[in-house]
Amino acid sequence: MDKIIIYCDGGCRGNGKNNNIGGWGVYLTYQDKTKELYGGTRGTTNNIMELTACIEGLRAVKWKDVPIEVMVDSAYVLNGITSWIYNWMKKGWVTSKKEPVENKELWQQLYAEKQKFKDIKFVKVKGHSDNFGNNKADALANRAMDEQ
Repeated sequence: MDKIIIYCDGGCRGNGKNNNIGGWGVYLTYQDKTKELYGGTRGTTNNIMELTACIEGLRAVKWKDVPIEVMVDSAYVLNGITSWIYNWMKKGWVTSKKEPVENKELWQQLYAEKQKFKDIKFVKVKGHSDNFGNNKADALANRAMDEQ
């Protein structure tokens, strides 16, 4: 069966420090076609860049009825969008520790994008290994940081 595969990655040089550099990369494949997207900013976090990659990747897909697999190397993104988010929404966007959910607006955007697809799956891949698509997304995120 045909499906669109979206590899997403984000990174941040100097994560947690002032004036850091962040970047995100997306590598999409469908049949014999590919598409590359990337962007970056300063004063961000690794988690924000990981979420942004997924949001931008999903926004780039025109056909909402084709099965989608979103490949992420971030356990934070995978667990957040497939599990944690349902309790956050139910409990008014607070964590199990009764603290506000970090990056709430991005989680809401990612969830809204996810809802537009009929058949979507998020899959964890090992980062910095032999996965071509993930390595491509990582290279795009690094390119975005290099260009900042």
